[in-house]
Amino acid sequence: MTTPRYTPLVQSLPATVPFVGPEVQERARGAAFRARLGANESVFGPSPRAVEAMAAAAADVWMYGDSASHDLKAALAAHCGVTPAHLVVGEGIDGLLGDLVRLVVGPGDAVVTSDGAYPTFNYHVAGHGGVLHKVPYLGDHEDPAALLALARRVGAKLVYLANPDNPMGSHHPGAGIERMIEALPEGTLLVLDEAYIEFAPQGTAPRVDADDPRVIRMRTFSKAYGLAGARVGYALAAPGLVSAFDKVRNHFGVTRLAQAGALAALADQDWLRAVQGRAAAARERLREIALQNGLRALPSATNFVTIDCGRDGGFARAVLAGMLARGVFIRMPFVAPQDRCIRIALGEEAALDLVAEVLPQALAEARQVGVNAEEAP
Repeated sequence: MTTPRYTPLVQSLPATVPFVGPEVQERARGAAFRARLGANESVFGPSPRAVEAMAAAAADVWMYGDSASHDLKAALAAHCGVTPAHLVVGEGIDGLLGDLVRLVVGPGDAVVTSDGAYPTFNYHVAGHGGVLHKVPYLGDHEDPAALLALARRVGAKLVYLANPDNPMGSHHPGAGIERMIEALPEGTLLVLDEAYIEFAPQGTAPRVDADDPRVIRMRTFSKAYGLAGARVGYALAAPGLVSAFDKVRNHFGVTRLAQAGALAALADQDWLRAVQGRAAAARERLREIALQNGLRALPSATNFVTIDCGRDGGFARAVLAGMLARGVFIRMPFVAPQDRCIRIALGEEAALDLVAEVLPQALAEARQVGVNAEEAP
């Protein structure tokens, strides 16, 4: 009996999952979570118009979706002030990142990112044999100057930067990103992940010439538009790079229902504004909950709040475990010193009431664990 003849690259890789989903964790714990606040989804949901559009499209689900996403691209072009030739639509930012890495990164090619930044990007780079080079955060922000310096040193093909940032929720003003683009080394492409841009303050999005070949901007319907389960995202880039995606992308990867939902969601900007208002109120509530527990909520330009637990990563992991044990699904940054924090997605009032109830319990338990550890011989 023979087995598949895996490539040497695949044989060298561990089987990894960038994020363990809440359903997987629920099966492992044998119980459902009482509050789902760890995946940065929009609990406020999609526009009712998007739901109606997807329901109407369901009768035609026997047909593949439009492989060119023509209508959605036309609407996005009008919304973003570009032409359809500047847009590629894909299966969320994750799918687009995978396509981009496949286009650009070969075995041994250098790629630069921040240590602790979005791990799915790293997953794609490793899967294509690229070599990741990382810089630490500067405080609680990604560090554009350090990213640029490292990119010059290693001859990076790609530099990844999320603005606003996940997992810290911080952001850089658009003017700073514009300066970063101007300082890019020759032949280096900036991958600007703007998944949370709809939650960010005015002026966070940089002014970028649509034909600039030095940058690709990734956006999604998974966050503010509330369509995470539909898996639809888009990228803005120069037409030459956009057309190159046709060499590797899954042409029928964005479903008919997803396209219909995204098109209707984009048309309902009133719903988006309502979500932004509810998000601002939820961010303030989480800030108050943190303060009531003697913790500090970091300023957030996203749909989650990162809370500094005031100690080290071990303590934050104990707090995380206490929250999970009490049925509240949250996450935390993976890398020190940012791992001193926990990260809580915005929620409805009932979910935030539950956070207010169980966070002091989880903190007390974590502190007692620390006391017991200190007293042990």
